[in-house]
Amino acid sequence: MNPDAPVAAHSHPHSHAHPHVHRTQRSGWLRAGVLGANDGVLSVASLVLGVAAAHSGETGVFVAGVAGLVAGALSMGAGEYVSVSSQADTERADLEVERLALASDFDSERKELTGIYIRRGIDPDLAEKVAAQLMAHDALGAHARDEIGISDALSARPLQAAVTSAISFSLGGLVPLVTALAIPERQQIPAVAAVSLLFLAALGALAARAGGASILTGATRVLTWGALAMAATTAVGAAFGAML
Repeated sequence: MNPDAPVAAHSHPHSHAHPHVHRTQRSGWLRAGVLGANDGVLSVASLVLGVAAAHSGETGVFVAGVAGLVAGALSMGAGEYVSVSSQADTERADLEVERLALASDFDSERKELTGIYIRRGIDPDLAEKVAAQLMAHDALGAHARDEIGISDALSARPLQAAVTSAISFSLGGLVPLVTALAIPERQQIPAVAAVSLLFLAALGALAARAGGASILTGATRVLTWGALAMAATTAVGAAFGAML
């Protein structure tokens, strides 16, 4: 063997870098979408079950279901928009404070950023160089990300959250409503409950899978609270139906 020959790199089954899947970037729309669909199924199902248990007839169930679907979708969209807009306002205010600080005392802001990196475990000399280079490239972006905690992946998007919530609520709410309309009146309550609980479990599992959590835990959590909510509204409807 020639000792001067270059040593060939030996491939190892575990030596290749594997792409990592990060789920943080989808947290905004995922939260709004899953929450909207979950609320759609649970709200409309509970409403339909309560009205059906009160023996209001097919017309009453239909009107209550459609009203709940429309009102819930608009409420979810408006609520998400207002909530996330408030978060966006706070982010803009924080960025303006940081922009003014950079304009008035750039050197102190550089030292502040250096201190942040040192506290995270970076060598002081290297931390100073990193802070200087990042601020030379994008001073406001560096402070927004590492001091305030604002990034493109986590920044508030009110319109996206509102539209996602409204649409997902509508799609979720259609599940118990269509089930109630397709099933004879005598079988509405068990059919709507069973289908709705099945979809709630699927939504919980889907959310857990997308978020990297336990599928069983996610499904069980949603299923448990959904069953309790539907049982409570059914009991209330039955009680009012008995009194009227």
